[in-house]
Amino acid sequence: MSAIIDPDIRKAHTLPSVFYTDPEKFEYIMDRFSMNWHFAAHESQLSGKSAIELRHLESLLGEPMMLVSGDEIRCISNVCTHRGMLLVDGSCSRSTLQCPYHGRTFGLDGSMKSMPEFDLAEDFPTAQDNLRIFPSISWKGLVFTGLEPSGLEACLKEMEARIGWMPIEKFEYDHSRNRCYEIRANWALYVDNYLEGFHIPFVHNDLNSALDYDDYRTEIFDGGVLQIGIASDGEAIFEIPEESPDFGLKVAAYYYWIYPGLMLNFYPWGLSVNLVLPLSVDRTRIEYYGFVWDKKFLGKGAGGDLDKVEEEDQFVVESTQRGVSSLSYERGRYSPSKEIGVHHFHQMLTS
Repeated sequence: MSAIIDPDIRKAHTLPSVFYTDPEKFEYIMDRFSMNWHFAAHESQLSGKSAIELRHLESLLGEPMMLVSGDEIRCISNVCTHRGMLLVDGSCSRSTLQCPYHGRTFGLDGSMKSMPEFDLAEDFPTAQDNLRIFPSISWKGLVFTGLEPSGLEACLKEMEARIGWMPIEKFEYDHSRNRCYEIRANWALYVDNYLEGFHIPFVHNDLNSALDYDDYRTEIFDGGVLQIGIASDGEAIFEIPEESPDFGLKVAAYYYWIYPGLMLNFYPWGLSVNLVLPLSVDRTRIEYYGFVWDKKFLGKGAGGDLDKVEEEDQFVVESTQRGVSSLSYERGRYSPSKEIGVHHFHQMLTS
């Protein structure tokens, strides 16, 4: 796919509408997702010796996977090497994994431990009878994995320099903050909307009151975008240490996007993870997971009513999907001051 976005945002045109409506382009982009790192879970979702099914990654990558916690945290295949039965449905807490179909048992390191009725089998077991182990990276409690991933290091380096002072590894998983939505729009339109604060005064009245629109900041880096929401007077803010480059700023939110569809939204109360899961060219599932740091900030400031913000975003994104499907629209232009993140995303998508 040739690069079609001018690197000079002042001259550039946005993505052609076919990127949001053409099934062939959708499938081409989906095939490339195997080369990216993806969010698996926060370590607080695992307790002791346990395993959790990563169904969102099966949706993205077409590969059943699970995250296990034994002597270390690993991402391994969720497919039994006997006949292909899925091993874990949801989650489990145990020191071994037993297939519910014929009883083959594995350790939490993926090694096959036992198998009934195989005494007469020759050349058994072999390495092929062990579960596949996928590459994984853990950063401050956030675990990432993929099939053949590359390129996450620059993102983690940027995040460490900016928000490494947060005790993210100590955030606690709060199941009550989970959400799942299915929207009638292309996944990239949802990402476009996330990557700019330009629409906030027009779409999000309450959020606009919590943020200083004129001081809203966007920074791009290799593999992602950071938006910083500066708080209006009297709103909830981070207590930023002196060693941070943002010391002295009234930061209400750090909005990180990592290509292709991971959104890490840090608020004074903790972290909201948004996963963008493409289903088809015009259908997308959005999953929210919440990890709490300081309960006294829940319900306050920029992160106070995420359900309302999501509902407002979905309305404009679904409406835009109908618009870009029209014969009257081909492509638009970028605001050089307000759509830096969208421009960066489009360059990545078409490179």
